[in-house]
Amino acid sequence: MLFACFRQQRNAILDSTPNIGVESKCVSGLHVVETPALKISKSYGQKAIDTIRSMSILSSDFKVEREQEYLYVPLIHEPTASELGDLRANLPKFEISRHEFSRYVEPTPSLISLLGEKLPPHVLASLPNAIDFIGDIAVVEIAPELEPYKLTIGDAVLQAYKKVKTVLGKWGAVSGVYRLRPLEVIGGERKTATIHKEFGCVFYADLAKVYFSPRLSYEHRRVASLVGSSEKVVDMFAGVGPFSILIAKRHRDVRVCAIDLNPDAADFIRKNALANRVEGQVKALLGDARQIVHERLKGIADRVIMNLPETAIQYVDVACEAVKSDGGIIHYYEFSNPPEPREAATRRLSDAVKQAGRSVEKVSLARIVRGIAPFTYHVAVDVHIK
Repeated sequence: MLFACFRQQRNAILDSTPNIGVESKCVSGLHVVETPALKISKSYGQKAIDTIRSMSILSSDFKVEREQEYLYVPLIHEPTASELGDLRANLPKFEISRHEFSRYVEPTPSLISLLGEKLPPHVLASLPNAIDFIGDIAVVEIAPELEPYKLTIGDAVLQAYKKVKTVLGKWGAVSGVYRLRPLEVIGGERKTATIHKEFGCVFYADLAKVYFSPRLSYEHRRVASLVGSSEKVVDMFAGVGPFSILIAKRHRDVRVCAIDLNPDAADFIRKNALANRVEGQVKALLGDARQIVHERLKGIADRVIMNLPETAIQYVDVACEAVKSDGGIIHYYEFSNPPEPREAATRRLSDAVKQAGRSVEKVSLARIVRGIAPFTYHVAVDVHIK
């Protein structure tokens, strides 16, 4: 009864949330996605593909499609002003539009279907609903009752997902100032380091040393798409740099200060900036965000990212200090609870901004990113402050 009530309440919250972007599971059949594309005469098709590939904005998720005398070339994102300039310098007449690309998606087996005959029925109920894929590593939540069967679970994942080289079991929640959790190799190669690809960027990460979540990919893209020309961005809790790197790669005239308290994370930010050729735009800063902003980044930011949902509320005054005196935008994340998680998060943020001596001019977005536990939601709030 309690679970049924929770499910009903959860569905009501999600149904009332526009554009929540929660990760979807793959189903077999034809999968159609509308994405940015370059439309050009087929006689210039190969030149267009070569040009777009050299600019690192060619999407590998879809194939080039032909429609009468034109080709539609899939793009990772809508070209920025500088990228449009490069395209115009190299290609004849073309259009940037949105096109529906299709692909066949193989059925993705669930852990229950993979292990239905290998585990006792009472244990199957504890299997997680999802697996995190980070590069060639699969990360699986292992509840205490699953511990005796962890190697069986690891073998099943390796058999089902041929691109996976290592399966890690994770226990418990993220904890500590570095936001880490216990991990153990339960299948495949004995490693925790990998290279993850996302929206045309590559990210080196060692999951035993740094925090990284592929479930925030939508947020990385969403925030990057909002950044304007020549902005200065402060990423207060940057991790290995998924927000910072993507922003810099999409906007060549933007500068990002990426802060993290974890020395390993700061090292990975520098490595990832080099790997994505944005080392001149992304500056990795090691230390506590409060101290660094107060000493070095006061009043410089057009935009501040606060992706530390456990304790971000304690740093709102720091974000306000970083924002320019004439105003700017804060992307704030927190864990919030029903019955109105978005409204509660927005209210707490607005109150904290006021206590910092500034005010919220506009709330441009409040959305549920994902559910993380019964009665707990990861919420994103974007505000313009003055």
